[in-house]
Amino acid sequence: MSTPTRVYLARLAGVAVFDPNGDQVGRVRDAVARLRPTQRPPEVVGLVAEMPMRRRIFLSINRITSIDADAVVLGTGTLNLRRFEKRPNELLVLQELLDRRVQVDPGGQAGTVVDVAMECSRGGEWSLTRVAVREQTGRLSRRGNLQQVEWERVRGLSGIADTRGTANLLAVLEDMRPADLANALQDLPDARRNEVAAALDDERLADVLSELPEHDQVEILAALDRERAADVLEEMDPDDAADLLSELTPPEQDVLLDLMQPDEADPVRQLLKYTPGTAGSVMTSEPVILPPDATVAEALARIREPQLSPAVAAQVFVTRAPMTTPTGRYLGMVHFQRLLREPPADMLGGVVVNDIDPLRPTTPLPEITRRMATYDLVAMPVIDRNNRLVGAVTVDDVLDHSLPRDWRDRDAMTAPTNPDAVLDGADG
Repeated sequence: MSTPTRVYLARLAGVAVFDPNGDQVGRVRDAVARLRPTQRPPEVVGLVAEMPMRRRIFLSINRITSIDADAVVLGTGTLNLRRFEKRPNELLVLQELLDRRVQVDPGGQAGTVVDVAMECSRGGEWSLTRVAVREQTGRLSRRGNLQQVEWERVRGLSGIADTRGTANLLAVLEDMRPADLANALQDLPDARRNEVAAALDDERLADVLSELPEHDQVEILAALDRERAADVLEEMDPDDAADLLSELTPPEQDVLLDLMQPDEADPVRQLLKYTPGTAGSVMTSEPVILPPDATVAEALARIREPQLSPAVAAQVFVTRAPMTTPTGRYLGMVHFQRLLREPPADMLGGVVVNDIDPLRPTTPLPEITRRMATYDLVAMPVIDRNNRLVGAVTVDDVLDHSLPRDWRDRDAMTAPTNPDAVLDGADG
């Protein structure tokens, strides 16, 4: 194996995994160590890699030909695609050891684990040998000294951890996309998952909640104090917040909605009134809306705003004032490709398209799917009986509500029919 003899595992998290042909097949998320009955340090038996479609698999250490700061390279393109499940005598190094409070002998100095190193013996066996521990000073203004000590000198690495911090685990997870971070949270024990979720800022937690199964969303929200829960709901898109609140009892919904800012709570209240499985229940109430006298240049600037999802930014809806839903009279929409072909100074009223009938809030999901597929649309307007735009249904809304209810739940995933498969150019 062409690799350094000592590898610090927190630095390895997120590193790309490549097959022998140089094709990326996933990213490292953790290391698996096997506990020994003696006092010897745990043996590292492999890595956990995250594959496309959020599946986590086990990579045997014997199948890895090189490890460095930029890449992990496999010696084979044939991988077992069964979802990884930890065995009773195994340890997930990053998940279970980072932020653990320990003591270093001699002297019993208290500290927190910030990293763990594995080393390769002459016989090719990898073991956890060193621990990076930051001293606990008890002073908020001063960080403790960081020391690297042998595994045998550290007490508290085994057994159930006391209440601990989250800073080092969050540092490992911070570059993940919300969907990948949501996937990582599902691997954590419930108490640890709630600790990590609570440590995220409101906007980040809102993004992650939108990617979690409903039961996990509810449990994390319930673990927050009510004011914090309301703040997180304010950061969510109204349709996502409404979906989450629909899992709660009406009294719980009312408490949280009352704690939210009125301008954030009002669109959520409106969405909760619609019948499940209709356009009103799945639509976003905040599409891109401009008046007919806005220019093409103004529309292009609006859809460039980074907080807009690709599906929402794919078209501009044109209405009379007011510009917030429910708007004035709906006039039509303009797709971004049409905007790119028109002179920047032209007005939207001259390029608007209105030859496709809008949806009604009561339109059922199968009809929405059929019409979007018929016209190759990524979004459709939803208007009320007074011809006012009340929202838009996007393709991601349709997919989210057409898939099985538990599609985000990793426990509901089934193993592939042939778990031993050759990955040929898989996208990481």
